[in-house]
Amino acid sequence: IRKEALWAGFAMKPDHEAMITDVCVPLSRLAECISVSKQLLDASPLTCLVIAHAGDGNFHTIILFDPTQEEERREAERLNHFMVHTALSMEGTCTGEHGVGTGKMKYLEKELGMESLRTMKRIKAALDPNNIMNPGKLIPPHVCI
Repeated sequence: IRKEALWAGFAMKPDHEAMITDVCVPLSRLAECISVSKQLLDASPLTCLVIAHAGDGNFHTIILFDPTQEEERREAERLNHFMVHTALSMEGTCTGEHGVGTGKMKYLEKELGMESLRTMKRIKAALDPNNIMNPGKLIPPHVCI
């Protein structure tokens, strides 16, 4: 359904791009997290779709924005930022399925702490001394060993 929702969104807004994001919280907090996020998404001028697979506490949001309008891109980023911080405040994670990549890297220090990131960087350096596997895609560059 998530993939179909994306195409349904593009059918509604064919000239728009999609910011596809997800967060994950303990299952006991999922309804609250979706409710709080949905209130913000509904108040936004952007078209936002929410899809959840409730069995694991993860939900996805498709935020459609006009790529020619910088204020719409900023609004999409603001919505994503709000959902991530809401999830983190509920003992959740910035992503449950899509992976961290470059888009969510900025949230890892708040979520995991600097010492955890340093440990992760040490492990990555040991396993990938030439930094050829996904360079710059998980650990923020300011983390020093």
